[in-house]
Amino acid sequence: MRLLLAEDERELNQALSTVLRHNNFSVDSAYDGEEALDYIDSNEYDGVILDIMMPKIDGIGVLKTIRSEGNNVPVLFLTAKSEIDDRVEGLDAGADDYLTKPFAMKELLARVRALTRRQGDIADNVLRSGNLTLNKSTFEISVGDSDIRLGNKDFQMMEMLMSNEGVVISAEKFMDKIWGFDSDADISVVWVYISNLRKKLSTLNSDMEIKAIRNQGYVLEKRS
Repeated sequence: MRLLLAEDERELNQALSTVLRHNNFSVDSAYDGEEALDYIDSNEYDGVILDIMMPKIDGIGVLKTIRSEGNNVPVLFLTAKSEIDDRVEGLDAGADDYLTKPFAMKELLARVRALTRRQGDIADNVLRSGNLTLNKSTFEISVGDSDIRLGNKDFQMMEMLMSNEGVVISAEKFMDKIWGFDSDADISVVWVYISNLRKKLSTLNSDMEIKAIRNQGYVLEKRS
């Protein structure tokens, strides 16, 4: 599941992104409303988390813009206790839910899971590439009757590869989307996870493979 988190408080943004990534979500971070709109215009998300009070364009402005363009991505608002009128305006503008600061991380995760489940009723919750399927609800990758449940980062990497079949993804992009730009992990960790995924695809006898493109990155393609 891919999320956009738009929150201008950098420490909070980074903390929330870390928690979401540890719970199998791929997260893009925006720090103002204009940046959030740029992300939404350029990518497809399973859910968007919007802080109401943001620089340049506030959360309600972002929501009204995307709804006017026909984008029905589920949106969760983050609001302060004093912003009751903003909460009402946000819901009227098409927000799916709101969460009042301060909040517990467990509640945020529960709200996001509920949000993306509702989206799953509308959108296909299974990715397919060749004879390979990835269930975004159970985190299982399968070929026929054989399946393997993926761990957190394995799932996020496989989701990125299958969502971008035939497109080369750099190691740097994997690091940014899954580990976060502030991670202390060495970029070589990407190769370790790619190697693990290759073994799983081989175990399942998949007709898809992950190829390394020298000095560029990795791509999911049909076996030649």
